[in-house]
Amino acid sequence: MDEILDKIAYALANLENSSNLRKFVSEALRTKIPVLEILEKGLRKGLNEVGRKYEAGEYFLCELLFGASMMEDAMKILAPRLKAEKLEKKGQIVLGTVRGDIHDIGKNIFKMFAEGTGFEVYDLGVDVDPENFVRMVMEKEPDVLGLSALLTTTTPEMKIVIEELEKAGIRGRVRVLLGGNAVTAEFGKEIAADAVALDAVQGVSFCREWLSK
Repeated sequence: MDEILDKIAYALANLENSSNLRKFVSEALRTKIPVLEILEKGLRKGLNEVGRKYEAGEYFLCELLFGASMMEDAMKILAPRLKAEKLEKKGQIVLGTVRGDIHDIGKNIFKMFAEGTGFEVYDLGVDVDPENFVRMVMEKEPDVLGLSALLTTTTPEMKIVIEELEKAGIRGRVRVLLGGNAVTAEFGKEIAADAVALDAVQGVSFCREWLSK
């Protein structure tokens, strides 16, 4: 069992082609390895290594994106089994690109990594009105609200979202995570966000850290 799980982790960590990874995942299912074991000791272990290599400068954005897409392909195989088994979720994230901005590559990479790490993600898409963010926070009661912006002209929307959360009396219920090329740590402090992520890996690290407390 450990051998096939190691093969899964190795294939993902070293960005072997997706067909290899799918083959190993299917083999693990055929040998009756529990889905949770495949997910935790195979896929997530490999994805964590991709994140480590990215942070160490061994991988770049294209490798990070490829690793996330490999994870997504493997998860499609596991999806039918996941519905049959109740797997413990690490937390919930509401996510979206703010109003006026239609860029979503960084958001989508973060989403794939977050889901691969065990978070349940509600993706509102792009060009999201502040009211929709507030409504989803009230409805889903997530642990984290992720706001993305690539254009500097749309960063004021992040401040508006936080102000609307305050007005609704729910700001204290959720951590607000900012991301995107237009966002700086100074800006995050200025608008009282909980953190600013420089990339998807750091963003997921913040979420895991918050949930562990």
